[in-house]
Amino acid sequence: MADSRHRPRNPKLSKSVKHQVAKNIQSGRRAPSGADAVSMMAATPELSRVVTFLQDILLEIDNSVEPTTPNPHLNMILHLLNSHAEGRIVSPSSMVAASGVPYATGTRKLAEIMETGLIEQRHRTKSGRSFSLHPSPTLLQSFNQFADRIDRIARATYGNVEQSTEAKDYYFGGSYQPGQALIPPPSALPSSLKLSGGLRILVHGDPTFMVMENLKRQFEQIIGNDISQRAFSIDRLREEALRNATRAKSRYDLIAVDLPWLGEFVAKGVVRPLAEVMNVDRLDPSDFHTAGWRAAHWNGVPYGVPSQTTPEMMFYRKDWFAEAGLQPPATTDDVIAAAKHFHDPRHGRYGVAWNAARGTALGHTFIMTCADFGQPIVDLPEIAGGFDADHLDRGGFRPMLDSANALAAAEYLVELMEYSPPDILSMSWYERVRPYANGSVAMAYGYTLLAPYFELDQTCSAHGNTGYLPHPHGPSGVPIAPVGGYVLCIPTNLAEERLSDAVEGLIAFTSPAAQKLYAQNGSRTAPRYSVGADPEVRRLSPIFELVDQMSWRDELQFWPRPPIPQISDIISICGTELHDMLRGITRPADALARAQERAEAVLRQSVT
Repeated sequence: MADSRHRPRNPKLSKSVKHQVAKNIQSGRRAPSGADAVSMMAATPELSRVVTFLQDILLEIDNSVEPTTPNPHLNMILHLLNSHAEGRIVSPSSMVAASGVPYATGTRKLAEIMETGLIEQRHRTKSGRSFSLHPSPTLLQSFNQFADRIDRIARATYGNVEQSTEAKDYYFGGSYQPGQALIPPPSALPSSLKLSGGLRILVHGDPTFMVMENLKRQFEQIIGNDISQRAFSIDRLREEALRNATRAKSRYDLIAVDLPWLGEFVAKGVVRPLAEVMNVDRLDPSDFHTAGWRAAHWNGVPYGVPSQTTPEMMFYRKDWFAEAGLQPPATTDDVIAAAKHFHDPRHGRYGVAWNAARGTALGHTFIMTCADFGQPIVDLPEIAGGFDADHLDRGGFRPMLDSANALAAAEYLVELMEYSPPDILSMSWYERVRPYANGSVAMAYGYTLLAPYFELDQTCSAHGNTGYLPHPHGPSGVPIAPVGGYVLCIPTNLAEERLSDAVEGLIAFTSPAAQKLYAQNGSRTAPRYSVGADPEVRRLSPIFELVDQMSWRDELQFWPRPPIPQISDIISICGTELHDMLRGITRPADALARAQERAEAVLRQSVT
């Protein structure tokens, strides 16, 4: 057999997704230790798994069976798909080299593939003499379906397991039912973005945006331009976004905006209305979860595209509750009772973990706890299904921190203190999940974006043993899952010559294909219904189906953190005054009276 057919083994794609430990892109410091699980244990996309499988099979056939004839068409297509998944540039010469046949024959076979429309080419230079090759949407769609069939055949033949209902449904058209079709991988843009210095993005340093950073090489191939992502903690992200708005020209093409900040950023002219720079219908708005899409609006106008929709839930240890014969907590009283049952400090076990760190962290916790007791943080009008947060531009709101329900919420937090870990007063976003993941806490309030810290780490005690619930509610509340996450926005001061390409980047990063890729590589946020309904995504985690169900039941709500322009100040006030309350310095009623007074003063000030 000719040596030319003994191709070197292609690197496994599973290695390509085991990226370096996520870092703070701005400072170069290591992210919290849980980020290791996100970056090192990412799920491999099924299409890429099948590509690697077929390459290995062909290699074995070429090396083991005599005589044999290479399949240049398939060899080149597999090489193209594998390179696309790994973010490597593919040239015509590299395609011919991968064909396994002589150069002239490979060139002719490549031309045959090109004629079918399975491959697209993109100019790499202004002269147009050099170009790169990319799989077309048609190739990605058809091969994705083919990969699914190959995967099922292999499982049925060698898996030695009974087929699941989902697999059986596939053969009866189940995967073609509405909302069940597989989403193919993202395809390369028809033409490269022409952004000097590359596409520049300002983001939050959380697991989902770190997944985006880990996939940077692949997305650089998709958009045909470099990508520079700068990540900050939540408070510093807001400061940098506001600072950027004062510059003559924006340093960023896209900025991530926490949902509660939207009103402030619109009032201060930080972000542009989407309709000014694009046809909003290109985003397929009806595909976004209702609460997440509504939260991207101000005065009925969309200003951002949901990049993450991550409700805060109650995580609980299913195995502990089952062993104790306890039902999952549905009410705040249930939480206290369960926390009391499991709390055993002498043996290193605690009842519940939550955000109690001074400032922003505790402020968010308190206003969402108020919502659990049926109390919005300001006097929003009550409507069917909750409270009206779609007309916040009218202003004139009054804080409701002096209400009976707000007092009940504060007293609930004081009671939680008794069954919390000893360092609870310094716990914030990541710190509350760590003890839950390692098995020292029975319950934890947490956003779905934090679930990878135990879902992707098989060494964690909570791995495979976690249940997810909407927030347990108080006597005047109902089950809700307060929506968190970020929208990607176009800065108002972005240079005009960068606008059109920034929009194309925005669409590419928030597309169903991109969102599916994030999920397959460790993210547990899915702002689109189509992504949550994708069978491959649903197999990754129960979170995706549960979030879809909560959305349909109208439990996903963004009114608990209404994006009024002064919300950040009110959150800070609550997080300061109530921290003194938790430390025992002030009584709940006194802490709320002080917070009410300060919040009223803030709301009397105009925001510009």
